[in-house]
Amino acid sequence: MLEIILETLIDNLMLFPFLFAAYLLLEYLEHKATAQTLEKIAKSGRKGPLIGALCGIIPQCGFSAAAANFYAARVITRGTLIAIFLSTSDEMLPIMLAQSIPFKVIAAIIGYKFVFGLICGIMIDFYRKTKPLNVDITTLCHEANCPCEETDSLMKAAFFHSFNITIFIFAVSLILNLLLENLPFDENNFEFMQKPLISDFLAAFFGLIPNCSPSVILTQLYIEGGINLSTMLSGTLTGSGVGVLVLFKVNRKFKENFKILLLLYVLGISGGLISNLLPI
Repeated sequence: MLEIILETLIDNLMLFPFLFAAYLLLEYLEHKATAQTLEKIAKSGRKGPLIGALCGIIPQCGFSAAAANFYAARVITRGTLIAIFLSTSDEMLPIMLAQSIPFKVIAAIIGYKFVFGLICGIMIDFYRKTKPLNVDITTLCHEANCPCEETDSLMKAAFFHSFNITIFIFAVSLILNLLLENLPFDENNFEFMQKPLISDFLAAFFGLIPNCSPSVILTQLYIEGGINLSTMLSGTLTGSGVGVLVLFKVNRKFKENFKILLLLYVLGISGGLISNLLPI
């Protein structure tokens, strides 16, 4: 029990700098940025999927958490958000490196997640005919009951946001870690994940759990031969760490959030199945 609490605490402490940096930028944009700066950000939204997909491949779910906040404030487009979620590798990359998986294989898998996330992000923005972003940070602050108007310190306001979100993530993550800790991790217990097609649907759903455990379990099963590459990719494409959890916390448009969740699930399955056609 104590070990799980400590691991959860450490994970959240590692996440805090990403959240603090994101909120510090948002506070700056709200209070200090000029109209010209906001206009430039609004017009550059269509270039976001490329940058988002690149950031997502870094093995840390901090970028997906930050992206959720940026999306809630309409600093990035939906396509950029999805690109980050899809390319996020969470614990997959460190585990593969630790298990001495050939670099060629790792590069192919990470490269596929990057390209797939990028293409999906671009297509989503194109389909939605994304217009210049209407940056709205004030609403994000009001819904979080942030004392931004009571203080001139950007650091204090950013710390308030980051601390509240971190406490929320810690509480949810601790519950999930306690539940997943009792999950019997044995290749034989996951035989149902070896069924073609069905395994991709199940893995993609499993990957939606806002925790690093799904990526750990799916990657380990793939390395041990318990599941194929398609199944592993379906789960790790939808596995954006705590990104989805933060999105539901900061973006009060729940109908929109569920649409994004469903879109992420469908794309995760599609990405896994498409990988069967490629020499990865």
